[in-house]
Amino acid sequence: MNSNGYEKLENFDKETVNKLAYHYKEILNLIGEDVNREGLLKTPERVAKAMQFFTNGYSVDPVEILKSAKFQEDYREMVIVKDIEIYSLCEHHLVPFIGKAHVAYIPNKYITGLSKIARVVEAYSRRLQIQERLTTQIKNAINDTLNPLGVAVVIEAQHLCMVMRGVQKQNSITTTSDFTGAFRNQETRAEFIHLIGSKLH
Repeated sequence: MNSNGYEKLENFDKETVNKLAYHYKEILNLIGEDVNREGLLKTPERVAKAMQFFTNGYSVDPVEILKSAKFQEDYREMVIVKDIEIYSLCEHHLVPFIGKAHVAYIPNKYITGLSKIARVVEAYSRRLQIQERLTTQIKNAINDTLNPLGVAVVIEAQHLCMVMRGVQKQNSITTTSDFTGAFRNQETRAEFIHLIGSKLH
């Protein structure tokens, strides 16, 4: 605890931090920075810790998340968790893409805790990703673990690789979707889209 009464709690693998920091220092040198100036002295370590946090989904099993709160329940109507925040890194440029996920399933004897749906989204998004794969991974985890009557996933995101570089289109939004089971039925899918659609781009 420092003199201000604030204790910073960190849970990082020190060996990994040191290895990453070494390489980030080299990167700073290669882009022409002075790694010995005051503002950059701790930057390699900070970035190393940040990268471990941004990719901590690799250490989490989304299926186990769902299983930890899997309950028998005779409920067969749509369950929707929408506007789940997503912060991920595009695997092509290691630049963030930011958005929200809308996830629904129709139970078939089993349900899961609502927070677990958000945790599954978090676990997959905290990896190097592409939006298309992320959408399908979320769908598959829920479908394979709960064996529901259907799963629907829609993700809307802004990709900073399009905003900051390349085509530089600041207002573009990418939407991806994946459906199984009952959600392949036009009427069921339309109900889902209607329920989440007020905020869709």
